Amino acid sequence: MSKGIGVLGLYVLDQSEALDFYVGKLGFVVHADHTNGNYRWLTVKHPNQPGLELGLFLPQEPVLDAATARTMREMVAKGAMPPLVLVVDDCRASYDALKAKGVEFTQEPIARYGGVDANFRDPSGNAWKMIQGK
Repeated sequence: MSKGIGVLGLYVLDQSEALDFYVGKLGFVVHADHTNGNYRWLTVKHPNQPGLELGLFLPQEPVLDAATARTMREMVAKGAMPPLVLVVDDCRASYDALKAKGVEFTQEPIARYGGVDANFRDPSGNAWKMIQGK
């Protein structure tokens, strides 16, 4: 019987660059970093959610065939993947702190829908929405 979701996968274009971003800028911690040939199993965890890992994976064989891997790299680079959502206590303060660490935002904090949100991308092009929790 299933126990639930343990790893959410995210395609990245450069795992070392992604690792620097997620650990150095967003404050995630490394959970697993293993290689098997040219395949690297790399996962990080948010310190407040120790039961859920974010897999930072390359779109590559053997998971995908070569043509699909190429298409997925192009899609990631264009920012075409669905956004992930980061919940924060104070969107404007988090925006200032992340911006000071070099995170590039595509939208400054805006008050709407009864809250405050901002958008940024990781170095691969993956979109993130940062939402002030209630």
